[in-house]
Amino acid sequence: MQYQANRPGAGALLGASPLVQASADGVPDLQAIERSHQRSSSYGITRGQRPDLDSLSRADLAQTLEANQALSGHARPVMETLYDQIRNTHSMVILSDAEGTILHTLGDSDFLAKADRVALGPGGRWSEQLRGTNAIGTALFEQKPTTVHAQQHYLDANRFLTCSAAPIFDHRGQVLGVLDVSGECGSFHKHTMALVRMSAQMIENHLLAGSFPDCITLHFHSRAEFVGTLVEGIVSFTPGGRFLAANRSAQFQLGLTLSALQSHTFASLFGVPLSLLFEHHRKAASGLLELCLHNGIRIHGRAELRLRDQHFQNAREAVIEAPEGLPTSPATRQAPPVRPHPGQPRGGLQALDTGDARMSAIIAKLRKVIDRDIPVLITGETGTGKEWLAQAIHRESARFHASQTRGGAAPFVAVNCSAIPENLIEAELFGYEDGAFTGARRKGALGKIAQAQGGTLFLDEIGDMPLALQGRLLRVLQERAVTPLGSQRVIPVDFALVCATNQPLREMAARHAFREDLYYRINGLQVKLPALRERSDLGKLIDRILEQEGGRHAPRFDAQAMALLQASRWPGNLRQLSNLIRTALAMADGETWIGVEHLPDDFLDEAAPLQAAGGMPAPATHEETGEKPLSMLDSEWAAIERALRTHDGNVSAAAKALGVSRNTLYRRFKSRGH
Repeated sequence: MQYQANRPGAGALLGASPLVQASADGVPDLQAIERSHQRSSSYGITRGQRPDLDSLSRADLAQTLEANQALSGHARPVMETLYDQIRNTHSMVILSDAEGTILHTLGDSDFLAKADRVALGPGGRWSEQLRGTNAIGTALFEQKPTTVHAQQHYLDANRFLTCSAAPIFDHRGQVLGVLDVSGECGSFHKHTMALVRMSAQMIENHLLAGSFPDCITLHFHSRAEFVGTLVEGIVSFTPGGRFLAANRSAQFQLGLTLSALQSHTFASLFGVPLSLLFEHHRKAASGLLELCLHNGIRIHGRAELRLRDQHFQNAREAVIEAPEGLPTSPATRQAPPVRPHPGQPRGGLQALDTGDARMSAIIAKLRKVIDRDIPVLITGETGTGKEWLAQAIHRESARFHASQTRGGAAPFVAVNCSAIPENLIEAELFGYEDGAFTGARRKGALGKIAQAQGGTLFLDEIGDMPLALQGRLLRVLQERAVTPLGSQRVIPVDFALVCATNQPLREMAARHAFREDLYYRINGLQVKLPALRERSDLGKLIDRILEQEGGRHAPRFDAQAMALLQASRWPGNLRQLSNLIRTALAMADGETWIGVEHLPDDFLDEAAPLQAAGGMPAPATHEETGEKPLSMLDSEWAAIERALRTHDGNVSAAAKALGVSRNTLYRRFKSRGH
């Protein structure tokens, strides 16, 4: 396939992003193809059967187009630009919905006639269940970019095709559809997939920009010249600063998944109040904003305000008493310090030692290996505080304290391997040189690994790192040097390594889903964080988060609410607890105590089965028993009795666990005649 580089508009796509790499892009994933063939067989499809060529009726297609109006509206201009890149190559560009039904096509007339013979046109249905292994249907099932070439198609009738497809996700991470380039198998080119991926990402960015008519959006990147390009991070907030959505590049740069970002605000991610962003906009300051991420990495950003007049007027008034505005690039002030995530303990390992025996043992082990060039692997369920522990390890290190003495800040660079777009991973992790690939900017860019020089590199969810990249990471760890893409230059690197996962890496290595040599390289000391339901320090954790989120005089939970907290199984662990406390504090604003009425409804729905199973005292007994309903005081006293039993009659410990003072318990004893 020859690309029309001299065609008007061709550079718009190729030059928009440093993602077109002369690498393995476009090479079919043979394991994914084999899985798809097995599924195709299970659907009862035979290779030689005549394909189902039935397409949607005109009325049904019109209804499907109406249901996918937003997707089509944002995708069609991108499809036209993509088609400019492949024109006259016996190919076509295809957009399908989330069911594999084709919505729109653009292509060379000679190939469109051949495509019609297999219903590769509007209304055609290309799910795996109907067509077996094919790029559109398999990309939908695998939810990742997929190339299916020639004989890899399950049906013999489709083997004249070569197809490269990428799923399109909305801001919630749900698949909306697929963008595909299909052509005659003799026209295969390895760069086709790179173009399709970039185009799908462009559609996602356009969809995100149009999803929230009343929001604040920040466009950012660690390289100022990448702001406004395809690789920029895009993150949106409510007018009050609460997180709304982020594109995949933003998730990668922030080192956080969409679920983890839900608990954040503009201030917690960027270390400054939202009012300063409004102030910068109000003054119409020129240049890009310079901000600092929660992990200490500097970024450059451009704010876009799409707010109703009332919101914007309130924002302008709110900044009258705000401190001095944000600096613009180039930096003239020191970056703000690293800010902990909501609920995250500030300080080193001691801040995490709140009385649980298992946590105390973990901390004791970690203190023996810090600063001894021994990598740490943290395991445990999602939300148990793996990044909190990694931050504490960093703050405990000699690297961190030495940098504080010098007045600087040793970097803590967090990389969420599960959030890395495959078309960004090499450039972002390892960096690249000027001219390393099409679209590379002058002077190149420093990768995340090199950014961790002198500090700590935290690789979260490392079990999700693609196998192809694991080998290159292993080489970096062995040689303590990184070579940027397109460069012969070797950059020495020195950092402490902390990795985390909730997956069984040893089992994955045994079935060749994770490199065994990399597993043993990162597994210097392995510690497993206990789930929150297994910890004995829930009361102290609640007190600490309350104080961090609401200040020293924040309201505490009353006995009935505390009983609910103690009885919960906490499937989301510390992340769930932190989010619940932040919500409860907001609901109880101005109140002396936080009661059951201030707890989120979804948490109370989860607690209901526990009440029914006797996990905690219910406010009332079941009507069919004929027993008298428990009053709130009875329920409260039941919680007190359970806390006393748990702590062997120690009033101080029981009061601490319940979140009340000893005097409160003594008053309750007196009222009960004890």
